[in-house]
Amino acid sequence: MREYALTFVIAAAVTYLLVPLVRRLAIAFGAAPAVRDRDVHTEPIPRLGGLAIYGGFAAALLISAQLPHLQNVFVAKTWIGLLLAGGLITVIGVIDDRWGMDALSKLAGQIAAAGILVWQGVQLLWLPLPGTQLSLGPWLGAMVSILLIVVTINAVNFADGLDGLAAGIVGISSLAFFAYYYVVAVEQGFVRQSYPAMIAIILAGTCVGFLFHNFHPARVFMGDTGSMLLGLLLTSITITVTGQFDANTAREEFNSSGLVVFLPIALPLLVIALPLADLVLAVLRRTLSGRSPFAPDRGHLHHRLLDMGHTHTRAVLLMYLWAGIVAFAAVSLSIFDSAFIVLTVTVLVATCAVGLIALPRLRRRGLLPWGRERESAARSDHHQPTDG
Repeated sequence: MREYALTFVIAAAVTYLLVPLVRRLAIAFGAAPAVRDRDVHTEPIPRLGGLAIYGGFAAALLISAQLPHLQNVFVAKTWIGLLLAGGLITVIGVIDDRWGMDALSKLAGQIAAAGILVWQGVQLLWLPLPGTQLSLGPWLGAMVSILLIVVTINAVNFADGLDGLAAGIVGISSLAFFAYYYVVAVEQGFVRQSYPAMIAIILAGTCVGFLFHNFHPARVFMGDTGSMLLGLLLTSITITVTGQFDANTAREEFNSSGLVVFLPIALPLLVIALPLADLVLAVLRRTLSGRSPFAPDRGHLHHRLLDMGHTHTRAVLLMYLWAGIVAFAAVSLSIFDSAFIVLTVTVLVATCAVGLIALPRLRRRGLLPWGRERESAARSDHHQPTDG
């Protein structure tokens, strides 16, 4: 655990220290575009923050290779593929953030980066199914892996709509993955120093380091450079963890529900469920109105939260809360046998989250005691006679 803690600190510290340099580079490079109608910020903010995220990730990964208890993790060459694929997706993001790219060119770059990962061994070997497992051949496994990588890249990219939102959601997901794998490794007697756990903790560290500069009010944006990189790294954990467990053995030895074997595939999709739903609704909304599915608008979930009366910070924290509820409830259900307690606590916390979301609307309608008092005071001040 000490090696993991050190790796986390290195990733966070390097990312944090690189952001000011990247910010100055983005300004000099012209990567601080004018504010658009759909943007929630009011002045140009430099992009390219993903360069700092990649730098922090690469530094922590290379330093980890020198730590005694983590050296065995680097026997396979998948980490080289991760650096190469991450470098390619970062270059694509820089081009898009500075000059812009059409959707097909960006998709081709994402597929190429995913192909590098698969080429270096980051590939699904089987898929968990109820009561059994589906073995994938080399070609089918490669296609499914590339599809999963590309979908996650775009989902995280889509979630990057408010200051600190994408970095926070991916950080929460990474910590959930780390807790999941570490506890499962302890329970099943696996080696605790492992590739997926190391990547998860490094990814969490880079997100934390970047959030110091990106939380509202943001001084720098990660841009597509960072959001696509985060999606790529998150999916690499998903695929690698899935290959760590034999489905039948995990069902027999860990718990009767077998949720442990479904979680690697389900967790990233659950954590980004709101952005994914927002993506689907946006495509439907734009298509039904006769516009292109890629045409931007102000109908996204984070825009709706702001329109309801939530502040920028509260809207982001609410989405953090939902991501945390889903991620750690899923991890708890896969680890503990007391499903009733886990579900009860989850429902209570989720109910509170729903109440927090609806709070501004309830206050405006006078359904809250303190809302009525404030409204009465405002009316009294409005009708109070003035001198003269």
